[in-house]
Amino acid sequence: MTTRMGLLASAVLCMAIGCSGPGADGRTGTGKQAPPSDQPQSPERSPAKEPPRTIAVIPKGTTHEFWKSVHAGANKAGREAGVTIAWKGPVREDDRAEQIKVVENFIAARVAGIVLAPLDDKALVPVVKDAIGEGIPVVIIDSDLSFAGRVSFVATDNHAGGAAAAQRLGTLLGGKGKVAMMRYQEGSASTMKREQGFLDALQKKFPEIEVVSSNQYGGATTETAYKTAENLLVRFGELDGIFCPNESTTFGMLRALQDAKRAGTVRFVGFDASSKLVEALGQGQIHGLAVQNPFAMGNLGVKALVDHLAGSPVDKRIDTGVEMITADNMGQPPMQALLSPDLDKWLK
Repeated sequence: MTTRMGLLASAVLCMAIGCSGPGADGRTGTGKQAPPSDQPQSPERSPAKEPPRTIAVIPKGTTHEFWKSVHAGANKAGREAGVTIAWKGPVREDDRAEQIKVVENFIAARVAGIVLAPLDDKALVPVVKDAIGEGIPVVIIDSDLSFAGRVSFVATDNHAGGAAAAQRLGTLLGGKGKVAMMRYQEGSASTMKREQGFLDALQKKFPEIEVVSSNQYGGATTETAYKTAENLLVRFGELDGIFCPNESTTFGMLRALQDAKRAGTVRFVGFDASSKLVEALGQGQIHGLAVQNPFAMGNLGVKALVDHLAGSPVDKRIDTGVEMITADNMGQPPMQALLSPDLDKWLK
């Protein structure tokens, strides 16, 4: 494919500058002699357009609703900028080896740039360095990388998002009670910051609330999160409140609470949104969702890369915002736009 694209680009370039073969004197020229004045001039040919550039967008996974919004936002930015978006990522959000392989394949394909949501803040550093070494710039979205060579980091202020969840849960409990936090997985910088933000804010603002468990990991899927949640609910029968830091852990805990007939009685604050989580929010089974703007994350990530490729300055840190959505405000238009974005027009 690379060879064919190279030949096509060479042919287009040759057409644009008017390449010619050997002349009558045997020399090769790049221009044409003016035709005799008694012969009609050939119509001027418009310059050929440069083939569209390809930007690779690599999510952490491809199954959760969150990443569909990221994909839609990236496609919108790509269409507006006239670039091709190549979307590919691992199926599971714990398959670091597969994500590294995806990045390597895009490097070999010589894409113009990469927008990456790294599964691990350290494991993806070497391959990102490889990309930059090959002249391929990288923008990081969603979850940060322990590497300063990225063009920009486009994401939620995750520590602030965790603190907002603590504020919501602490207020619901009146500053007292026993709570548990089920973590996501080790190495995920975004969720680790949410978890730390939650614990920091709870300790500072609600010192009388006891955190009885904060060291259990739900893992990358709703099924693994469900099993961990079941164990937590059995172990801690007197829980007053729960926090989960992403879509899969929130949904896994919701299912466990429903099966245990405790949904709605335990104060529950989660992170991210899907149709089932929004339904549970409306039914009072979830009492707050810290919701990011994944559409903006994909959109602004691609825009930052396009600007960089054009030589324009790009902010090193772009905050895409977070909102605490409850049953009381979920009907407001700004919240509806986050909970139920119109993705079809950008994903078709």
